[in-house]
Formats: sequence, structure tokens, C-alpha cells
Amino acid sequence: MENFALIGVFVLLGMLFRRLKAFPKDSAQVLNMFALYVSLPALILLKVPQIVFSRETVIAALMPWGMLLFSAALVLLAVRLWHWERATVGVLLLVVPLGNTSFLGVPMIQAFFGAAGLPHLIIYDQLGTMMIMGTYGSLILALYGREGAPNLPAVVRRMLLFPPTIALLVGIAARSWPYPEKLALALQNVAVTLVPVVMTAIGLQLRLRLPSRVLAPLGFGLAVKLLVAPLGALLLCRMAGLTGMVVDVSILEAAMPPMVTAGALAVVAGMEAELAVALVGIGIILSFGSLPAMYWLTRIVP
Repeated sequence: MENFALIGVFVLLGMLFRRLKAFPKDSAQVLNMFALYVSLPALILLKVPQIVFSRETVIAALMPWGMLLFSAALVLLAVRLWHWERATVGVLLLVVPLGNTSFLGVPMIQAFFGAAGLPHLIIYDQLGTMMIMGTYGSLILALYGREGAPNLPAVVRRMLLFPPTIALLVGIAARSWPYPEKLALALQNVAVTLVPVVMTAIGLQLRLRLPSRVLAPLGFGLAVKLLVAPLGALLLCRMAGLTGMVVDVSILEAAMPPMVTAGALAVVAGMEAELAVALVGIGIILSFGSLPAMYWLTRIVP
């Protein structure tokens, strides 16, 4: 688990850098943009041609949609029981079903499964999480956000012009033509920057804010995202006789904490900002314990 320990080191470095005046306040945003526009596309271009499409690949593409239906249903049930405010409901419906499947997913999946797990992660992230963000996410923003929240055409357009999406399409088109050796080496050198850049950025952004009014929805949302939904995925897959790396990577992806982008969009759209920030920040912290536990369960549950 040397890779997992290294992840923790970069997070701690980010938390340290946040306290140093030498680092501007927008350092985390700069690192995130570098990862989004440079490191992640390079990784996708490198790994997509290695994907072997099979029945298990379909599972990786469909599981995030199943997690969406399951998580949203649990949120709506909880709303009927506890009658939370509209802004709180919007945050839960947007943030709980969407996981941090790329920025946090890449270093975590690489730590648990090695580089062999990354092609399956890309399928889960690009055909699942990103498409859900562009469709379902836009709907929730329109229904629960204030005026001026992103609309469906705008979000879909951004999704199609999203650098990782473009890299995915190019990578699929390049499957029949192996990369020249120098190009493959260049992509490899750029892709390895993703983990240190992203985890340092996460450390720079971590905040612990717990106003009392958000405690109940916060606890519920994190319980669903980190425990209930992935455990449901694990049990369903094993009952269906589904095993192997693709399935286990998908289960770990389902266990990722809430997506940073979803939390940011909830804040921009005028929803319960402190709940959105707490779900993302505390979710990341707790995931350093919940993800190893979920990985261990995939090893012992036949």
C-alpha cells in the first residue's frame, strides 16, 4: 500500500501549503485546472486504447446509472421522512449520486489495483459520472437552483467540449493505431503528474465546517455515498455471480466520496452551500478509511 501512503503525504502537503503565505489563495484552483486540462486527458489518451470491451465493460458503464437511481430514491425517501428544506434537498440529490470518480478515483484505484484498473475507471467515469453530470445534474440544477443556474444545453455543450471527453473520443478512435513510442512515453510522463497534483489540490481545499442545521442531512448523505450504495452494489454483483477486476473497480468507484464539481455547482446555483462544502470535504477525509474497508470487502466476499 505504498501508493496509498503516498496519497496521504500529498494531501498533508496540500494542507501545509494552505498555511504558507507563499501559496496564493487560488493555488488549488490552478492545480485542479492543470489536472483537468493536461494530466487527466493524457491519462485517458494513454489508457483508453488498452480497454478490452466485454460484458464486464458494460457493467462499468451501467453501474453508475444504477447507483444514481438507488441514491436518488433513498434521498427522496429521507425527504419524506424528515421534511428537509428545498435547498438541502437539491444538494443531496445533486451531490450524493455523483462521486469523485476521476480526481480522487485515479489515485485510489491505482493504489488498490495498479495501472491495470485505470481503463475500467475511465469507462465508469466518462460513460457514467460525466454523462450523469451533464443530464441528471443539469435537471437538478434547473429544478432546485436559483435563476441563472446552468441549463441543459449549456452543460451538455461544456461536457462535449470537456478536455477528458475529447481525449476519450480521440483515444477510442486511436485504438486501431498504436501510438509511436515517443508519443506514448510523453503521455506517460504527463499522466504521472495527475496523482501528486490532484491530491495536493485536495489538501489545499479541505475544510471542516459543521453548522448544526446540516448535521442530519450531512450524516445521511455520507452514509449513503460511502457505505449504503457501494455495499448494495457489492451484494448485487456477488448475488449475480459477477466478479473480477472490472466489477471490483466499479464497486470502488461507486464508493468514492462526493464529486468536488457537483458541490461547487450546488453552491453556485444557490443551494445549501455549507452542506455542499461539508459533504465534499468531510467525505474525502472519511473516504481514506471507507475505501480501504470496501476494497477489503471485495477481497473476502466471494
